Amino acid sequence: MQFIDEAKIYVFAGHGGDGSISFRREAHVAHGGPSGGDGGNGADVVLVATDRATTLLDFKYQQHYRALSGEGGRNRDQYGKSREDLVVPVPVGTLVLDETTGATIADLTEAGQRVVICHGGKGGRGNIHFKTPWNQAPRIAEPGTRGESLTIRLQLKLLADAGLLGYPNVGKSTFLSTVSRARPKVADYPFTTLTPHLGVVALSDTRSFVLADIPGLIEGAADGAGLGHRFLRHVERTRVLLHLLELSHDPEREPLTDFDVICRELVRYDETLATRPQVVALTKLDLPEVREAYPELARRFAKRGIELLALSAATGEGVKPALERLWLALGR
Repeated sequence: MQFIDEAKIYVFAGHGGDGSISFRREAHVAHGGPSGGDGGNGADVVLVATDRATTLLDFKYQQHYRALSGEGGRNRDQYGKSREDLVVPVPVGTLVLDETTGATIADLTEAGQRVVICHGGKGGRGNIHFKTPWNQAPRIAEPGTRGESLTIRLQLKLLADAGLLGYPNVGKSTFLSTVSRARPKVADYPFTTLTPHLGVVALSDTRSFVLADIPGLIEGAADGAGLGHRFLRHVERTRVLLHLLELSHDPEREPLTDFDVICRELVRYDETLATRPQVVALTKLDLPEVREAYPELARRFAKRGIELLALSAATGEGVKPALERLWLALGR
């Protein structure tokens, strides 16, 4: 299944039905009189958050959502039928924006949460409502009002307790597959992960949390470099970040510099992310050169007031302590 986290859709509420102009013609009804019923109300368009969907893929194939209009009124005092709401399910974590103004309409963060996007039109009154002592046979009725229409943008932001951060190929996907049943693609080249992945980490029978693997970030990500800021939005909802670093073979990169670069990109995207708790860990501890370099790197980070952990997702060494630190940072 494709992971689609943004979509533009067009929604149209139903129009109200027109009121009717009619008169009684039954032989047994003395003096006749007006008998035109009211029109029915048009249907609203309602978005409902559901945990049964994890992507906006459905909106790639259907962009137009049009609710039914109310029926017109009929003779013999019969009212037109009002229509039921058009309910459109969206994944939990969907942000709804007005495409024209960019204003936030709703943030659907809980299953079952509902929001009316467009209100349906009201049915018009039939001529039975316009009879007066001086106008016994009114030939007027109200038309139904038009339903609202709107172009909206849906943005999916993953709901995870903790998020994995780091440069491409630092071992985030390997770490997630080691600590959960998630199976993101793992390979020895940059940008293996092109879509976010979620995994449930079970520390014990009673302790668990959701961990998100965010695609690798590089310098300039907030401006769209690499995979761009498209995936930075998934970091916004996480409560704590696990920042993974590697001892790169690139002479222009080193762990402390990488750490600063990613932190700057977070701040540039959203300043509130700078205050998000971070657990920092050096990966690939099973490699001799990494194990040898770790003590000196830990001292350099300590001068910044940052504790640098070390782990190997391949062997499992140091993984449990890192998870316990995440649990403590979550405050559970």
